[in-house]
Amino acid sequence: MSITLHINGTSRSLDIEPETPLLWVLRDELGLTGTKFGCGVASCGACTVAVDGVATRSCVMPIMALEGKQIHTIEAEPDRIVAALQAAWIQHQVPQCGYCQSGMIMAAASLLRSNPQPSDAEIDAHISNICRCGTYQRIRAGIHSAAAQLKGSAA
Repeated sequence: MSITLHINGTSRSLDIEPETPLLWVLRDELGLTGTKFGCGVASCGACTVAVDGVATRSCVMPIMALEGKQIHTIEAEPDRIVAALQAAWIQHQVPQCGYCQSGMIMAAASLLRSNPQPSDAEIDAHISNICRCGTYQRIRAGIHSAAAQLKGSAA
């Protein structure tokens, strides 16, 4: 089947089975390897990307559901929210092994788009991604720092 996907601001036409998960299209067909495979059942969040601005687990998302939607991966030119998160990640030394971080940043960006000043409880409720290194306190601190930076830049 031929399908056109809009990924990171570029239209890509692919001839691929419609049930193929987005993760494998990104990694195997397009060479966008920033999105990671973790579990294959949408539990860990390593494969999180943004679809129309919403955090989406790409390992279980069939491409047939994505025609006409805007898909952004960690390789996209960062918008102001992703850029603020990336800076906060560095400031708070969030990553250790780094494997989950692209999905974690994409999930955090989705949260900040819908809730620009989340509480710890709201972060915990929204970010269900797994970090095997256990940097959850640093992740929360990074999200709060990014939110403060974005609030300050909007004034």
